[in-house]
Amino acid sequence: MSPRCKKLPRSFYERDTLIVAEDILGKYIIYQTNDSKLSARIVEVEAYIGKGDPACHAHKGMTKRNEVMFGKAGHAYIYFIYGMYHCLNFVTEREGFPAAVLLRAAEPVEGLEVMRNVMTDKADRKLLAGPGLFCKVFGLSREQNGLDLTKKTIYLEDRFDKNVELAKSARIGISEGKELEWRFYDKNSPSISRK
Repeated sequence: MSPRCKKLPRSFYERDTLIVAEDILGKYIIYQTNDSKLSARIVEVEAYIGKGDPACHAHKGMTKRNEVMFGKAGHAYIYFIYGMYHCLNFVTEREGFPAAVLLRAAEPVEGLEVMRNVMTDKADRKLLAGPGLFCKVFGLSREQNGLDLTKKTIYLEDRFDKNVELAKSARIGISEGKELEWRFYDKNSPSISRK
């Protein structure tokens, strides 16, 4: 990590989910495996907040699938959806309160050759443009569910990138809670999943 980079501490994630969702734009996610190091700049996320949010996996309570959301902030919550996609979330707020930020899209930074080998039919700027694509390209699955984002395997860095033009909209692909503008994205990024 260079002197101009700062790994995000647990206290970053322990805040209000909507604040975390806004602040996470422009941060960098790093995934270190034995074979490679991948990194990307986060450009699109969505917030899911507790039992009052009908689109949140935990709105009906704790299950085996969502129990990580009820744990300590700063952990990866990865779930499998539609029988084909994994999605990465960052657990937020206080322990016992289920909330998380879904990573929807990012701009590739390091490990581009590895990413291209996974998605041979995508332009570089669209390699990570969608939550399922992101996990596929980064090689994330339920095996990484619950990983601590303050450790060495997967973590977020602040590289003090101030070039984010924040935009908000309704979340994508949900049937309830459509009125909530809890999707946050960098409107200047060519890598968001959709405008």
